Amino acid sequence: MAFTDKKRKFVAALQSGLSGAKAAVAAGYSEKGAPQAASRLMKDPDVQAALKRKEIVEQAKSEAKAAGKDVNLPDLGKMFSDPQDFLKALMNDVSEDMKLRLDAAKALMPFTHERKGEASKKSAKEDAANKAMQGRFAVPAAPRLQ
Repeated sequence: MAFTDKKRKFVAALQSGLSGAKAAVAAGYSEKGAPQAASRLMKDPDVQAALKRKEIVEQAKSEAKAAGKDVNLPDLGKMFSDPQDFLKALMNDVSEDMKLRLDAAKALMPFTHERKGEASKKSAKEDAANKAMQGRFAVPAAPRLQ
């Protein structure tokens, strides 16, 4: 299954310090079925991966702080004036889901790499004609008068 918005909200609620059932209610599940939903969600591979990513990022931050190094993770909460900057920050954020990072990289591709064959039909015809004129069928140069 996919990492849905409810699962994302559940993980955010867990990371904010709520218990499993309260996190499930905060994510939008009913109060009657919240304990069962929390149990089911805690076993979900997407939720476990999201929690593990958060632990890895926190561990890396604490190790870098202990070593006296500065950790510069992109802050996706700030406002971006350029969509390319946002996509680059999302693509390089190790705390985000890999599928989301891959989608950001795909969306960024047209900005950084030009497609082959982007030229129009008219310019392609002109290029083919110019290429043909340079070979055996080239127009001889005008004679030089001295």
